[in-house]
Order: sequence, then structure tokens, then C-alpha cells
Amino acid sequence: MPHQNFDHNSHMRRAFELAREAAGRGDRPFGSVLVRDDTVIMADSNRVLTENDIRRHPELHLAYRACQELNQEERAETVMYTSTEPCPMCAGGMVMAGFERVIYSVGSDEMAEFTGTEPSVRSADILEDVTDVVGPVLNDEGRQIHDESNW
Repeated sequence: MPHQNFDHNSHMRRAFELAREAAGRGDRPFGSVLVRDDTVIMADSNRVLTENDIRRHPELHLAYRACQELNQEERAETVMYTSTEPCPMCAGGMVMAGFERVIYSVGSDEMAEFTGTEPSVRSADILEDVTDVVGPVLNDEGRQIHDESNW
């Protein structure tokens, strides 16, 4: 099924649920899902603080899992929906995964506003010629999660 026919809002809202779960257990509010044929095949939420592991961003962990569990052709037909634009570390990992597309809700430029930091390198710059990066999608809903998180 072409990604244009996916239920984008439903998949993004699942990523939002995962972001809220992460915040509820004491992690930062980030969640992501991998979708093939309009079906969620993997899901994860941020676990950096609760697992004391800087690698446990959901985007990076899903890229790792996808490389372990899916072949290159399957990954090339996979779309990641993520509550927040992937950071440079995650985007770097996703280069190896070679997903078809990444769709985010809250941009890294907006995250700089929430966290009071300088904007990071945009994921589209890192994933150029590898993976299409699209966003923001359902931006008001995504921003609300960060508004509630008391950055």
C-alpha cells in the first residue's frame, strides 16, 4: 500500500500516546512508531532517563530494531511517525535504516523554544537523498504534549 494512503493522523496519535507514556514514567515526552502497509509494526517511547541510556531515543532504537528485524527492501517501504523531529543522533542512525519516509509533529526548531537551547541540525539535512522527511503534522497536538511537560 502506498504511504500516501496511510492513516497518518492515527499513526501520529499513537506516537503521541507513547510520548505521554514516556513522560508519565519520568522520561522526556517522545514516542515513535514504524508503519508498513498502514499497520504499526514496531513502537517505542523515550527511555533515556529510566534506563540511564543515552541511546534510548525511540527513533534510534526503532532504527536499530528495524535493521535487525527487517531486510533492506522492507525498511525502504517503512514510514516512521514520530512525535518530535529526530535529533541529529537519531537521524544519523536512520541513515543506515533507509526508511522510506519520516513524518514528525514538532520540529527541532520548536524544541529549541521549549528547551531554551540552540536549534540542532535538521533531520532533513542529515537524511537528504536517503529518506524523505515531512512535517509538521498535527503540530498543535504535538506541541501540547511538550507544553504539559514542564521543560
